[in-house]
Amino acid sequence: MKVPTSVLEVLDRAETDGPRLVLVGTLDRKLYLDTAKVLEAAGGKWNKKARAHLFDGDAADAIESVILTGEVVSKKQQFGYFPTPAPVVQQLIDLAELKPGMTVLEPSAGRGAIASAVAAAGAVVDCIEIQEDHASVIFDGDYANIVLLRDFLTTEPGSGYDRVVMNPPFARQDDIRHVLHAHRFLKPGGLLVAVMSNGVTFRDTPLTREFRALLAAEGGELHPLPEGAFKESGTGVNTVIAVIPKAA
Repeated sequence: MKVPTSVLEVLDRAETDGPRLVLVGTLDRKLYLDTAKVLEAAGGKWNKKARAHLFDGDAADAIESVILTGEVVSKKQQFGYFPTPAPVVQQLIDLAELKPGMTVLEPSAGRGAIASAVAAAGAVVDCIEIQEDHASVIFDGDYANIVLLRDFLTTEPGSGYDRVVMNPPFARQDDIRHVLHAHRFLKPGGLLVAVMSNGVTFRDTPLTREFRALLAAEGGELHPLPEGAFKESGTGVNTVIAVIPKAA
């Protein structure tokens, strides 16, 4: 069930508390009915006494999957590790405008689909990955300069990189947290290229506002990816590529 952007915007503004979801603002009848239909399909039942839609589980989790994919899915999805498909990797490489000898960071590197392509382009790539089994695949590949086994969001920026190229986790807007933090790892004149949820184009949360402020301040751009770009990796999440320079 595809969900129109107008309904996604309503869901983004909704207030949740455990299983409760309360719609915020005044909606015209059609928009309300369209939203109620999506909520019911997602498992939310209107409860007159509670004056809320009630879910069997956490309402925020149920709605997050709808916002990320733009559709109601039949089972709960997690938006953590999804390997980057080869066509998306190539687009990241092209947008990064890599040159031999450049220093590149891939945070939350997974099993190195991006990092290996970066190294093949002649750049020197460092990787950070929190899961040991993923990091061991990168280490065994012998193309990374450094492989750090740690949580990227708790890692302090060190020497500046020429490029950051990344496909971060998306759950609960973790993609924004990762991108905001990763931008701090660039040297002046550097460039960050990241896969992100399409939600950054329409959501109105403190995190999306902070992200869009950075995008505007640095003269960054968003490049839409086609629908189904990550289908082979097992997710229908709608995505864009963010390209954000760092002022010299």
